[in-house]
Formats: sequence, structure tokens, C-alpha cells
Amino acid sequence: MNAKTFIKSKFPEDYTSIQVFKDILSGIIVALVSIPISMGYAQIAGLPMIYGLYGSVFPILIFGIITSSYDFVFGVDAAPAALTGGALLSINILSGSEEAVNAVPVLTILVGLWLLLFFFLKAGRAVNYISVPVMGGFITGICLEIISMQIPKLWGGTPGTGELPHLVLHMGKELDKFNMLSFALGLGTVIIILVMRHFIPKLPMSVVMLVLGIILSVKLNLADKGVMLLPETTAGLPLPKLLHIDFDILPDLGFSALTIALVIMSETLLASRSNAIEDGYDLNTNREVLGYSLANLVSGIFGCCPVNASVSRTTIVRQFGGRSQLTSVFACISMIIILIFCTGFIPLMPVPILTGIIIAALLSACELKLAKRLGKTSKRDLGIFISAMLGVLFFGTVYGVLIGVFLSFFAVLSEAVSPPRTYVGIKPGHEGFYSLKAHEDAVPIKGVLIYRFGGNLFFANIDTFVNDIENGIEEDTSVIIINASGINNVDLTACDRLMALTKSLKKRGLRFFFAENDGVVNNELMRYGAGELLEDGTVQKDIETVLDLIELNAPYEVVD
Repeated sequence: MNAKTFIKSKFPEDYTSIQVFKDILSGIIVALVSIPISMGYAQIAGLPMIYGLYGSVFPILIFGIITSSYDFVFGVDAAPAALTGGALLSINILSGSEEAVNAVPVLTILVGLWLLLFFFLKAGRAVNYISVPVMGGFITGICLEIISMQIPKLWGGTPGTGELPHLVLHMGKELDKFNMLSFALGLGTVIIILVMRHFIPKLPMSVVMLVLGIILSVKLNLADKGVMLLPETTAGLPLPKLLHIDFDILPDLGFSALTIALVIMSETLLASRSNAIEDGYDLNTNREVLGYSLANLVSGIFGCCPVNASVSRTTIVRQFGGRSQLTSVFACISMIIILIFCTGFIPLMPVPILTGIIIAALLSACELKLAKRLGKTSKRDLGIFISAMLGVLFFGTVYGVLIGVFLSFFAVLSEAVSPPRTYVGIKPGHEGFYSLKAHEDAVPIKGVLIYRFGGNLFFANIDTFVNDIENGIEEDTSVIIINASGINNVDLTACDRLMALTKSLKKRGLRFFFAENDGVVNNELMRYGAGELLEDGTVQKDIETVLDLIELNAPYEVVD
């Protein structure tokens, strides 16, 4: 890909120069919202809060340059931060200690290397086999999980980690820190943003609430009333960090890094692919994995924790009309400006209002419309959606995906074993053949059983095929015609059973025909030893040819 093509691929086809201003605004908002998110998750990952801001500079830029996604945003986020904190705990490293500051960037580098290996193995292609219900349930589960982590911050508590049961217990423990003013500010922020988004969707309410929060902090001395504010932050840009590798814990860090890399790849690919499908463009999954790898390598170089996709920040970008990775570029520039010149206003930002902004964004990202649509169209797919969502909430990101994929595979297998099938007849006065199930005015041709099977024939469904034919035979049936237009493949077991069925029907005086099948099926019949079906005239071109062969001419006599 040359430079011109690469640059063109970063923008939607209908992108205009006016859109640049929306991308700039979206980038600024992402940087502002990233302050509380990144600082909080850096602390969860075992690092000083400032490293959350450092992880919101160059990793975001690197990802924005490489990704094929138009609007997805990278950064310090929930799942990798929680897993990093858990990895430190498992090797008895105290969160926030000097050991943690040394170990986390090594872990991040290892995550980047695992992702680089996934890139060379083209492992990202696996996401192409994950269905929309799985993606929707997964994203909704992630959003609800992060919301559950953030809820205690609404009333002055600390964020939780882990799955839903742990988060609920954590909420209960944090109730002793309950501050009514803090809760009112946080909950009020959520309600105001959601309501105003409905009535004035173009108004950047996240920014309005952020500014309002700073004004209230100054005018009402919120800190004196027990409302938590962000801590003071040291000014200045991040510098590359010299790695201190402890070879005694390196194997443990390597295994933890593999888990985190799998979570980053699955979570980010699923979420970004969902957006790409919604917007109507193709995602280059392998390029995405390369972007994840390099972003994490850069994050580790600057001493930060692993980074991944941020559903909450991406949702905000989409709400404010951001449509290209210029958003990531301007988010990086904005964060640089904040770190150099504007750290003084950070301690004025009320945590509950910032938390309310995040929760409102996550609520909008939940795929509730998809769930409603599935409820109307497919109960099975709705079950897959709910299972993937609950899998994330109760068992974690990786298990949520695995549960959803397993259920999707099971659904595909069930459909293959029992595909759409029907008996076929005619409509008097009309040409063609019609499903007796789908058309009330369709009737069978007297003495003829026409059966359409809508899937490939193989060992797991040949019994269904044979049983349907046997059950459809009436006392006056003399001819059986299989409409095989939906059969594109047969296996050895199916061929053997077809041969046995043919012989059984002929012994009973019934004429049996296989029609509408393509050349691939004919070749497989020959290959598996069922070539005599072609030679003896059992296989015919189409249903009309069979009816002519047995000397049945329109208008056909039908069953009363």
C-alpha cells in the first residue's frame, strides 16, 4: 500500500473538510474524559495515577496511525488494568510500590510481543467467525461491567475490579463512604446527559457538564463538602523508562501477558468490528492486531500499563460526530497540551461528575436496540446475545467470548442438522412450485411427493432427510422427487443412505428422483460410489424434467 492509498484509507468516502472540526472537538473531549478514566485505571493496574495520562499520549497516536478503524479510540482501560493489578497480586507485588513501577512496563512489553506474534499468525481472522449476537452481547457485557466498576465513584467510593458478583459486594462495602451531594452530582450528570442527548443531540453535554463541574468546585468548595476531586498532577511529558527485568518473575509475567493480550485482541476486535459493520466498511483485522501490538510496546517503553480499545471514549467520539483517526491525533495533541500547560485545573474536576459522563457514554454503547430486534426476529440469537453478555459479567471477557462462540457454533450445528425443509406443491393457475408450509393456497400434486431440503447432506442429518420422506409418503404416492437445489455437498454416510433409500423405495414400487442439484453434488456421488444414481436416471436436471419423464403434464391433478 503506497502512502496516498494509506492516507485515503484513514477517512470515510464521504469525509469532508468540515468534518475536521468535529474530529478536533472529539479529540479534545476524548483527552478531557481520558483524564479521570486513565488515572483511575492506572491506579488499578498498580501504577501512580500520572502514568494513566502518560498512556494517553503516544499509544493513542500510534494506534490512530496504524488502525483501519475510522473512529475507534485506544487508551488505558478497564479489562487490561484489572488483569494487570491481578497479575501483580498473584506474584505478591504491592500496588503502587517501586516493584510495581518496574514490573508493569515489562508486563506491557510482553503483551505487545504476544500481540506481535498474533499478528504474524494472522490470529485476528478468528473474529470473522463471531456472529453479530455474540458481538452485541459481548459489548453490552463489557459496558455493564465497566459501569458496575464505576458506580461506587458516584458517591465517593473507589472503583471495583473483577466480575459482577465481586463488583456488587464491593458496592456494598463502599456504601460506608456514601456522600449524598456527591451521588446527586453524579446521578444528575447521567440523567442530564441522557435527557439532553434526546432533545439536543448536537450539544456537547459532556463538555458542558465538565465545565459546570469545575465551576461548582470553585464556587461551592465541593472538596470541603466531601466531594472527591482529582488529585494534583505533575506537569511535563513522559520520558522513556529504563526497564528493570526481574528474571525470577518473568515466567509469571509472560503467562499473565498472554492472557491480557488475548483479552485486548478479542475485546478490541469485537467492538471495532461491530462499529465497522454498522458504518458499512471492512476492518483489516491483521492491521488492527499490529496496531494493538505497537501501541502496547510504546506504552511499555514509557513505563505504562497495557492499553486497549475504549468503548466509552469511542462512544463519545461517535456522539460528537468524530469520523476519522484525526480524533486520536488531536486527542494526543490535547493531552500533550494538558500535561505541559493545564495540569492546574485537573484538581478542580469533581470525580462524580466525570464518572457520570463515563456511565452515560457506556449506557449509550449498550446494544439494547440489537437485543430488542433479536427479540422480535430470533429467540435463539437473543439467547446467544444474553449468554455472551452474562458470560462477560460473571466469568470475564475471555470466557464471555468463548461462551458466545460456543453457542453460535452450536446454533450453526443445530441448523445444519435440522435445516429448513418443506413439502412442495403447486398453485392452480400459477407456474412453478411452492412450499406447502409457506403458501396456504399451494396443494400437492396427486400421487407425487416433492420434498425440498435446504442444507448439505451429511452423517448428522441424513436420518432427518430419510424420516421426512418416509413420513410424507401416502397410500397413493407413486413418485418421490427431491428438490436438491439447497444441497451443495454430501458426505460418504449420506451417499450410502441415499443408495439404501433408493433401493428400498424401488422394492416398494416407488419411483425416486433427485433433481435441481448442481455438478458438485454429482461429482461427490460419483466419488463416494453412488454413480449409479446418475447412470440409472435417478438424478435429473429439474422437477419439470422429472414430471415430463413420468408423463405427467399440466394441468396437474391435485390432492383435494
